[in-house]
Amino acid sequence: MNTKRRIARLDPHGRAGAAAGSFARLLTIVGGLILACSGALAQAAAPAAHDAATSTAPVANATATSATPAGNDAMSVEVKSWYEPAEPMQIVGPIYFVGTRGLGVYLIATPAGTILIDGAPAEDAPLIDASIRKLGFKPEEIRQVLITHAHFDHVGTLAHFKALSGAPVAVMAADVDLLKSGGTLDYLFANDPKLHFSGVTADRALKDGDTVELGGVKLTAHHTPGHTRGCTTWTTTVDDHGHTYAVEIVGSTSVNPGTRFVNDPSYSGIADDYRHSLSMLDSLQPDIYLAPHTSFFDFESKRARAAAEGADAFVDPEGYRQRIAASKAAFEA
Repeated sequence: MNTKRRIARLDPHGRAGAAAGSFARLLTIVGGLILACSGALAQAAAPAAHDAATSTAPVANATATSATPAGNDAMSVEVKSWYEPAEPMQIVGPIYFVGTRGLGVYLIATPAGTILIDGAPAEDAPLIDASIRKLGFKPEEIRQVLITHAHFDHVGTLAHFKALSGAPVAVMAADVDLLKSGGTLDYLFANDPKLHFSGVTADRALKDGDTVELGGVKLTAHHTPGHTRGCTTWTTTVDDHGHTYAVEIVGSTSVNPGTRFVNDPSYSGIADDYRHSLSMLDSLQPDIYLAPHTSFFDFESKRARAAAEGADAFVDPEGYRQRIAASKAAFEA
């Protein structure tokens, strides 16, 4: 496959357009992004179609390599899904999905307004806006914005929603400067403007264990560094029809191609950060886990079952355990 070919996508107004940025570079990034999220390698828990899309497994004493050419077609599908609309839905209790087909964006409803967690590339702002409104909420009434990590495919829409709502942005301290820089301080992508985004100044710098509260909903920030220095996993407890669920929105433990661990490491202590994050995630026991990419927690399959099962369709503690174990094994291989 010619990696210079650009994939077509529908822009927010329904017209065909080129995928944002350099397709070849996006393929390289996705090769790492789809390795694993929530401490999981995609090939460890996904169908065979995903196997072809995954890049070489990261190891703790080497440099992560990019995806093989055979995986480029599958990766092009993954990238395209970032820009495709998806039906919004209630996941559990006050937590709603408002992302795209490939990206997890979450809205938490409270009596005091809503909390928005993560975003998408800047071009997707109209899609997320429309999903929020379709559920009966108003983006202007977002009262708190949170992120898992400051990469363009998750914070590209952040500036738009902060400006629209005036909501404060709370970010793990180690990602504050990266977010403000618009990606120019990223340890891998600093020199590639195609992977940058509109910088946003955080209103609150978080540390590990800090909580964010709004309208009776309390979220705890867990520092899970590696993917970025300030990558964050969020946990909360919610009620749904008389049942209580422990919910986790995982940052990411995937390793992007080009990340260096030993010789001239991408940043000092990166290998130890990944190990810490995997160990910390292993200690958590969510009933429901969500992630920044929908493929990382089998969203489509769970969505289909939710019509009959409700929130219980997303309950998957064993899947979480398997994903953590697979990611730890791959990292230390």
